[in-house]
Amino acid sequence: MSKATIRLAVFDVDGVLTNGQLYRQDDGQEIKAFHSRDGLGLKALMSFGIQVAVITARKAPLVDQRMAELGIEHYVSGCEDKQTALTELLQRLSLSADEVAYVGDDLVDWPAMSLCGFKCVPGDGDAWLREKADYVTHAHGGFGAAREVAEKILADQNLLDAWRDRFQ
Repeated sequence: MSKATIRLAVFDVDGVLTNGQLYRQDDGQEIKAFHSRDGLGLKALMSFGIQVAVITARKAPLVDQRMAELGIEHYVSGCEDKQTALTELLQRLSLSADEVAYVGDDLVDWPAMSLCGFKCVPGDGDAWLREKADYVTHAHGGFGAAREVAEKILADQNLLDAWRDRFQ
């Protein structure tokens, strides 16, 4: 599978777009940290027509807000069955799984990830998953892993320089 044919990039949240740690305030409110460079990477993909989806098992209003800020159109939260969510999304978008990059960090991601043409895992993701991945990032989840994958996809499609040129 050539990464040059990736038309959809799917990202998990906890452990990919965040560091995976779950912080709670005394009132039970959940706190997460997102890396701004990851967000810019997702926007870069979308700017070149590569669709972005986020599928997460947890529900969190702050993630809803972050996805809205980034303009993520394909966002599924509170979904334990990521494989079914991905299959339904592929049907809606008329895409094959070979055209999908999936970035996940833990075992719950594998059923969906295993279908995809380009399997990516953050450098601190589950060891078993890292062994099965096509690409393991140098960056850890929540610390630029999503950006690294975005840049890899853009580079493989000869778009990375064009994206960077926009900032000159």
